[in-house]
Amino acid sequence: MNPQGRYCFVRGAKSNDLYFRKSKLAPHAKRHAVIWRHLRSLAFAIVLLGAVFVLDSLMLCVVQQIKFRGDPMAGVSRGLEDVREGHVEKETTELMMYGRLINLASAALTKVCNAVAVAVLLNATLVLPKFLYSSVWRDASQFGDIYQEDFFIDYLKDDVHIVKELPLHLQSLDLEAIGSQITDMDIMKEAEPTYFIEVVLPLLRRNSVVHFLGFGNRLAFDPLPLHLQRLRCKCNFHALKFVPKIQEIGSLLVRRIRKHDSRLTELDKQLFGDHRPQTSLRIHHNLTSPAKYLALHMRFEMDMVAYCLCDFGGGEKERKELQAYREIHFPTLVMRFRNGSVSPEELRNLGRCPLMPEEAALMLSALGYSRETYIYLAGSHIYGGHSRLLPFIRVYPNLVTKEDLLTTSELAPFKNFSSQLAALDFIACASADVFAMTDSGSQLSSLVTGYRTYHGRGRTPTLRPNKKRLAKILSENKTMQWNEFEERVRQMIEENQRATARRRGRSIYRQPRSPGCMCSSDILRTRQ
Repeated sequence: MNPQGRYCFVRGAKSNDLYFRKSKLAPHAKRHAVIWRHLRSLAFAIVLLGAVFVLDSLMLCVVQQIKFRGDPMAGVSRGLEDVREGHVEKETTELMMYGRLINLASAALTKVCNAVAVAVLLNATLVLPKFLYSSVWRDASQFGDIYQEDFFIDYLKDDVHIVKELPLHLQSLDLEAIGSQITDMDIMKEAEPTYFIEVVLPLLRRNSVVHFLGFGNRLAFDPLPLHLQRLRCKCNFHALKFVPKIQEIGSLLVRRIRKHDSRLTELDKQLFGDHRPQTSLRIHHNLTSPAKYLALHMRFEMDMVAYCLCDFGGGEKERKELQAYREIHFPTLVMRFRNGSVSPEELRNLGRCPLMPEEAALMLSALGYSRETYIYLAGSHIYGGHSRLLPFIRVYPNLVTKEDLLTTSELAPFKNFSSQLAALDFIACASADVFAMTDSGSQLSSLVTGYRTYHGRGRTPTLRPNKKRLAKILSENKTMQWNEFEERVRQMIEENQRATARRRGRSIYRQPRSPGCMCSSDILRTRQ
């Protein structure tokens, strides 16, 4: 036994020279003397080792008692070990975790579930998150405008205590002044649980409240205790339900895209709740009305086009327009890349640029989608407007948006609320027979992909291009035949479609095939 890395060196008995000197004793007496001396030496060694062990244990107890009495945060060191078990010792006073999260449309969904996991890790009560106003999206929506608050609280009640507001005695506190406000500048991206135990927990114990401001991608996906991964999955795929007005219009939108009612899928049940279609809705009575559709999230809005720093062929006018937008909305980005260390051409070759509409049309054509394919276009305002979409529409004229399918009065409750409009797009994309994207890094595309994987039971194809490989293929298209172009694009998509388990560090929201979420050994998936 070697407690805490200590080593005990016990000197052995002196060399026994009875074997080497002459003696008048009989051989039997000599052997008796030798054995007796060895037994005495062995007994001495055992006693000495026992004494050292007892003394070491006593000293360790004394040191731990002194450390615990002198350091009120000594429990934190134990908490680091508790991360392996995924819990912090129960406090006698209630600890409140309050968050104001950046509301980037559907991105807020992942922040909410990360906040739930951190609250459980710290054994704290979670105050229902508030959403910050974004100068880009200009959306004042709050949690209750998008998700069902009471359902969320009730569904997770066995896992975490959630309240709608801070208690009165904490509302008057200046959380920044007392050191309880934690911004994204204070937390590294994808911080491990040990950070929250070492840094956040002491603040929580001292002030009974911490306030996370922003909380964008601040909790790592690995390493994390299995039951916290399970809770993330439960939150993301079960606890967050859209409010009835979004479910109702979302259901109506999908029915109009399909042009008639079709059999309900698991996705429909999860997305529409009690607002699933009950009566037949047929817009066209001819049998050729398409019942299937492809949803395409064309992430080519102004903010994405400006942020990626790529060149989209618009010349000097485009460059000036995008630079002016960056200086207003992304000043940090402008400062970081003022020297222009990476050219637009290099960014495209690295796969950092979203697909342009004409590139998206080429990809779908190479995959065999015909001109008659019925396509729902998700997204807000495509940069460049209708003229930018024309190359795509010439190839795929059966292109519709929510603005085409819903009346002005039906859309009125969602006007100027980009997060709620994004929720309608989410529903239309998640329900689609095929879902395609032009930028795999976008939050909406990632969440739709994960949702379809989790609830689609392997019957929800998703087309996700590898932008780096596609950029190389497109750069060589002048020197290859169409058949070769088709083959290379199809191979790229097929490789990305292969069902694989989530790799370490990857998002469980996008790739739920993971222990704690979809694996067969897990017991979470009690479907509603």
